[in-house]
Amino acid sequence: MTDLLPRSRPEDQGVPTAALARLVSALDAIEHVHTVTVIRHGHVVLAATWAPYERDAPHAMYSVSKSFTSTAVGLAIDERLLALDDLVVHLLPDLVPEEPSPQLGALSVRHLLTMSTGHAAEPEWHASDQWARAILAAELEFAPGTHWLYNTAATYLLSEIVQRRTGERLLDYLTPRLFAPLGFQEPWWLQSPTGVDAGGYGLMIRAEELAAFGQLLLQRGEWHGDQLVPAQWIDLATSAQIANGDEASGHWDQQGYGFQFWRCPDGAYRGDGAFGQYVIVLPEQDAVVAITGGLENMHLPPAAIWSELLPAFDTTEAEASLPSPLVIPPAGGAQRDTELEYAYTAGPIARLRIGPESLAINGVELACAPDEWAVGELVLDGEREWFGDRVAVSGGWRGGDFIALLRVLKDPVTFRIRLSPSGELTITRDVGFDGPDVWSGPPATAPIREAPSSAG
Repeated sequence: MTDLLPRSRPEDQGVPTAALARLVSALDAIEHVHTVTVIRHGHVVLAATWAPYERDAPHAMYSVSKSFTSTAVGLAIDERLLALDDLVVHLLPDLVPEEPSPQLGALSVRHLLTMSTGHAAEPEWHASDQWARAILAAELEFAPGTHWLYNTAATYLLSEIVQRRTGERLLDYLTPRLFAPLGFQEPWWLQSPTGVDAGGYGLMIRAEELAAFGQLLLQRGEWHGDQLVPAQWIDLATSAQIANGDEASGHWDQQGYGFQFWRCPDGAYRGDGAFGQYVIVLPEQDAVVAITGGLENMHLPPAAIWSELLPAFDTTEAEASLPSPLVIPPAGGAQRDTELEYAYTAGPIARLRIGPESLAINGVELACAPDEWAVGELVLDGEREWFGDRVAVSGGWRGGDFIALLRVLKDPVTFRIRLSPSGELTITRDVGFDGPDVWSGPPATAPIREAPSSAG
């Protein structure tokens, strides 16, 4: 992939390499960070990737998608296709209940953007094949604008509204206005059963593209002399529009909420997504930090940025080298010169074969060794094929058990596959939703093959 931003020696942009090395080491200690990109004065001064992840491959953004949806709303407002205070009942008249409540009647685009819809809890909506209709049927316990609640359903309604007003799904609407000018390559967005982009999640872009979006925000919508997004919209969207806690507490997530952006300490703001997706914009330092990952504690990477990077801007230190290579630990264990194959009647794996240097799942052969990652293609979870089919595998024997790690490279999800001496198969999801137990069951047959690999 072509670099979207110029590269520079860190010291030439007022960033000590030693500070970047400390940041990388801190992120490495957190584990499950996939990429980090640091931009200073418009130049990339750090672009690090942890194997087996691939910097040039798309990665699920989760709720960073919300910030892109906000940008689409701002563009539509600039084109006079809607307004901040337009009412949802007027924008989606065929989807609201026949007799909307007074609270629903007062719900506006502004309330959706600030997540002040009036819900006491996020409504159940994914079980329906009509997402917008299910959201709008949910009770609003508070008057819109009076109660903040993080609410992905609100962002989906924004996507529905943009599609109605523009005649295009978010992805198609943003492509000529944002994605193409920035140089994005084939961004992808998960859609609802009715063909509307999910809005609040589901966008897949590359690490460099996420960083470029952050730089566009830092430049208040300007890109190579063109104003792609109105500066006024970015100023509004990234400023505190509603309180989301006690700002004086200093808590990371209680600095105020904008239009699908979070405020941060020290004048910064961010878009973030589950399991460690971040684009953090630091206007006072003229810097951007973008991270992709698959971790559980969302507060650790920002804490590392604030402790290791911010104090180092425009300081001088002895030059240092960045740690390399960066590798997420593989499965470990031992290899055996045997082949073992089982069949199963339930779960996502119908047939599992383990060889000395391979793992075959449902007939798909993957290289597999205990102390390294091998990349292949496999769709394991049929219900969430949007994870993509590119995976990294590592596995080995630990006592009588065979344990393999299977990392979906376009997503934070990591599967752990464990085969017991009796042939019982257990699949868990180390990182991601719907965990930790995914499936466990005994084999349908005795071993189909259990012999030295040389026996065929």
